[in-house]
Amino acid sequence: MRRFLLLSAMLAVALVGGCDSGPSPVVVVETSMGNFKVELNQADAPITVKNFLQYVDDKAYDGTIFHRVIKGFVIQGGGYTEDGKHKQGRIPIKNEAYNGLSNKRGTIAMARTSDPNSATNEFYVNCGDNSRTLDRKSGSKGEEGYCVFGKVIEGMDVVDRINQVATDTGDWPEKPVLIKSIRRVEQK
Repeated sequence: MRRFLLLSAMLAVALVGGCDSGPSPVVVVETSMGNFKVELNQADAPITVKNFLQYVDDKAYDGTIFHRVIKGFVIQGGGYTEDGKHKQGRIPIKNEAYNGLSNKRGTIAMARTSDPNSATNEFYVNCGDNSRTLDRKSGSKGEEGYCVFGKVIEGMDVVDRINQVATDTGDWPEKPVLIKSIRRVEQK
């Protein structure tokens, strides 16, 4: 009976997602200004991580740029090529901003339009604590938030250097910051 209860409890935990199915995926973002490593949180953002890793595995981020740089706020990339052409994404995914993860410094999240369920290939890294402006707010429409799905675990100094590049009158870097590649790293 004791063994049956233990197995039942383990099954219940697995069904609600509390059981870890292995190490969290980690990717290395290789840029023209250095590399940084990101640990993805598939337990709390499974749809978003699956989407992001599909782009990674398809090598869709190779040759894209960080096209949006706002000092102390974010660096955003994945949607434009080095020559400034928009790179079409796949179908949009469901917004998982309700997952409890916060837009704190060093986290990675999905960019989207005003439609909360419009994220495709563009992502950003928070360069400051943006939780008050980018996290999901309870209540009114228009405050659905932006889905955090991982965090920088190595190379935040590279992110900070990218965040300091000169931009035009908007937030487009004067000199492109190239994303050479994003690749999975084998976990030990």
